[in-house]
Amino acid sequence: MVSLMKLFEHEAKDIFRAFRMPTPPGGVAKTPQEAKRVAVEVGKPVVVKAQVLAGKRGKAGGVKFADTPEEAETHAKDILKLRINDLPVEAVLIEEKLEIEQEIYAGITIDRNRRKYVVIGSAAGGMSIEELAEENPEKIIKMYVDPLGDFLPFEARKMALAMGFKGKQIQQLASFFLKLWEIVKAYDVELTEINPLILTKDGRFLAADARLNVDDSALYRHKELIEGFRRESAEQNERERLASENDMAYVELDGNIACICNGAGLTMATLDAVTLYGGNASTFLDLGGGATAERVEKGIEIAMMYPKVKAILVNIMGGITRCDEVAKGIIAARRDGDITVPLVIRMVGTNEEEGQEILQKEGIPFLKTMEEAASKVVELVKEVA
Repeated sequence: MVSLMKLFEHEAKDIFRAFRMPTPPGGVAKTPQEAKRVAVEVGKPVVVKAQVLAGKRGKAGGVKFADTPEEAETHAKDILKLRINDLPVEAVLIEEKLEIEQEIYAGITIDRNRRKYVVIGSAAGGMSIEELAEENPEKIIKMYVDPLGDFLPFEARKMALAMGFKGKQIQQLASFFLKLWEIVKAYDVELTEINPLILTKDGRFLAADARLNVDDSALYRHKELIEGFRRESAEQNERERLASENDMAYVELDGNIACICNGAGLTMATLDAVTLYGGNASTFLDLGGGATAERVEKGIEIAMMYPKVKAILVNIMGGITRCDEVAKGIIAARRDGDITVPLVIRMVGTNEEEGQEILQKEGIPFLKTMEEAASKVVELVKEVA
């Protein structure tokens, strides 16, 4: 699982401008009064955009247009009260409202199957590339680049031509692809995209949006990013923050069964087993090795904070993790009232008999195989549905 440092739109645009990429004039505001001041400086109608590390801001009310500085102030006040995808909006970006002729998509990411970068362009921007790929795949132009090679100017022009552009626009659009490639090389980028890249009615190309994700493993090479931009809590909800503070791997999914295990491989296998028996996981929670009773209890507490959870599956393969410690943590969580949904436990390995004896004394059943446990938890969820 690749860990990423995600930049806010305004931070990504700072980097874009450093690479001579045109963006709309504007600035960042953390208060409604600052938003009004930026709108006055722009001197034209503006767009007020929530700065949050989550998608679909517009649908959540995080993007609004303003014809006057006073209107920008009012919109900023409303947007700064929002939570989008359970994340607070702590700043807004105020930019000139553009007269749009066409919305374009331009981006670069990694195709892990091919072990290459893939440069992606489409003349039909403005929607997510995943939706576009599903609905109109013929409108997506791709070019693969060997990480040890280079993306060349003639290849960028070839993409612009394939996207339907002509004349001087070919070179103008190609320059955006080439600058994105420069950024990818400079910052070890896992994904960067402009959606939309705007062609204005007066013939200018501008990056109206910006997305930039950097592989955490490469941050030691980019001290300026760590010092200037890093603030992990900004992209984490309360549950994710608590898991991170306790050194647990935690990922939220769309199902209703929380899977709490020890080891990423076992957790992944548990998610697969739940799916095999007709269920859907809500939570990937890896306690890590050597989990104490307190750590187990904390993991259960964090998992139960997610409203989608309708049942918990604890699947432990004891090595340096002791089953008796796991059992003590489960009992403590139940006594504290943390467990309010059906619970299924499978424990084998170090101190297995001791752990099972502790559970038996409390009247808590356990199972011996992952398959039995996955089948049982899915059955229990269906009963309470």
